[in-house]
Amino acid sequence: MGLCVLAFAVSASSVAAAPYAAMVMDARSGKVLHARNADTRLHPASLTKMMTLYVTFEAIRRGELTLDTKVKISRKAAAEQPSKLGLKAGQRIAIRYLIRAAAVKSANDAATALGEAVSGSEAAFARRMTRTAKALGMTNTTFKNAHGLTESGHMSTARDMTTLGRHMIYDYPQYYNLFSRQTTHAGVKQVSNTNRRFLQNYKGADGIKTGYTRAAGFNLVASAEKGNERIIATMFGGSSTAARNARVAELLDMGFKRAPSNTALRKPSLPSYRGVKEEPKIIKVKPTITAVPRSPRPTERPEAAPSPEMLLAVVKDVNEQVTSAREEVQVAKAASAPTVTPIKRPGNLVTAALQPTEIVRKPAQRQIITRASTSGGRHWGITLGYHTTRHSAERMLLQTALQEIETLSDALRKVANKPKGWEANFVGMTKERANLACARLEARGQQCETRGPTG
Repeated sequence: MGLCVLAFAVSASSVAAAPYAAMVMDARSGKVLHARNADTRLHPASLTKMMTLYVTFEAIRRGELTLDTKVKISRKAAAEQPSKLGLKAGQRIAIRYLIRAAAVKSANDAATALGEAVSGSEAAFARRMTRTAKALGMTNTTFKNAHGLTESGHMSTARDMTTLGRHMIYDYPQYYNLFSRQTTHAGVKQVSNTNRRFLQNYKGADGIKTGYTRAAGFNLVASAEKGNERIIATMFGGSSTAARNARVAELLDMGFKRAPSNTALRKPSLPSYRGVKEEPKIIKVKPTITAVPRSPRPTERPEAAPSPEMLLAVVKDVNEQVTSAREEVQVAKAASAPTVTPIKRPGNLVTAALQPTEIVRKPAQRQIITRASTSGGRHWGITLGYHTTRHSAERMLLQTALQEIETLSDALRKVANKPKGWEANFVGMTKERANLACARLEARGQQCETRGPTG
C-alpha cells in the first residue's frame, strides 16, 4: 500500500512539475492575442504528430507516395510504446489508415510507420521534420522522432506549435476534417479520438491534437470557429485532461473576445526551403497498383466520401433521368416511323398489299429495348462476392459503379440471394467489357470474377 501511494505521489509530482506555457492566435491573420512562456522550449509529446502528418501530406502533394501506397510495418514501428494501433511486423497497410490512426488515436506505431514510409527511416524523417519546421518559421523546434515520446533534444514551444496548427488548417484543408472525427476506421479496427471530450464540450471546436508524457504534462493545440472568426489556442504542461481542457476553453474564450469581428483572411504561405539545409528531395515511389495503360485510374479525392444514402439518391435520380430520356427517344422514333395504309383491292390482292406494312413494323418492334435486355451479345457479367446483408451488397455495387463508371455504365446491378449470402453482380455486359472491368477492379485489389452466359 505504501509503495502504491509513493508511486502515485511521484507520478503526480512529475505531472504537476511540467512547465506551463500558452499561446492564443487569431488564425485568420496570425496575430498573437495572448502569450505566456510561449518561447520556452518544452517537450511537445504527441503534438509532434502534427508535424508527422504535415510532412506526410507534403510528400503526397509532391508525388512521393499516395494515400493508397501500401506500407510494410517494420519491427521498430510494431514495437513502439502505447498509445498504438497494434500493428504487426511484416503487416501491410495503406498510408490513409496510418494517417487516420496517427491523427485520431495518436498511435505511435502508425507515426513511426509513416516516417519510415516517407524517408526510409525514422531518423531521416525526423531530420526532414526539423527542416520543415525551420521553413515554416518554427525556429525553436527540433524533432528526434515521429511520435513525440520523450527523447533528448526533442523540443518545441507553444508559439511554434501554434504556428504549425495554423499551417495545418490552411495548407492542407482537404485533410483537416480528420482532426474533428470522434471515431474513424483505421484499417484494422475502429479507433476513438483522444480529443473527443473537448470536441464534444466546446462549441465550434474542430481539432487539432492532444499530447501527454510525464515530462510534458497534458498538452493541447485546439482550434475553434464561430461565425467568421477562428481561434487557435495552445497549452503545455496541464496537470490532467480535465484541467487542460478547462484551461484551453478559457484561452479560446479569451481569443474570441479579443479578436476583431471583421479581419481579412491572410493564409500562410507554404514552406520555403531557401536557406534551409538539405531541402527534401522528391523521390517518386512506384505505385503499388498498376492501372490499365489506356485507361489510367483517376486520382482519388482526399475529401470525406459522401454517405451511401447520398450516393443511392444520386444514382436513383440519374437512372430515372436515363430511363425517361430513353422512353422519349423510343416515342419519337415510333412517331417518325413510316406507316403503310392497306389498299383495298378485291380478292387476294388485299393480302399482298398488306405485306409491306408488316415489313415496316418489324424493326419498330425490335426497338422496344429496356436496359435489362441482354441482346447484342450482352450475356456476360461479373460478380464481386458475397455479403451478409442485401444492403451491404447494394452499397458495394453502387460504390463500384461510381468508381468504375467507364466500364460499368451500361451494366445492370443485380443482388442475388444465394446460400453463401447476398451475391453482388453486374450483368448485361459483353465478354470484352466484363473482362476489362474485372481486370481494372482486380488491379485495385478488389475481388472480381467474370461470369459467362451459363454462369
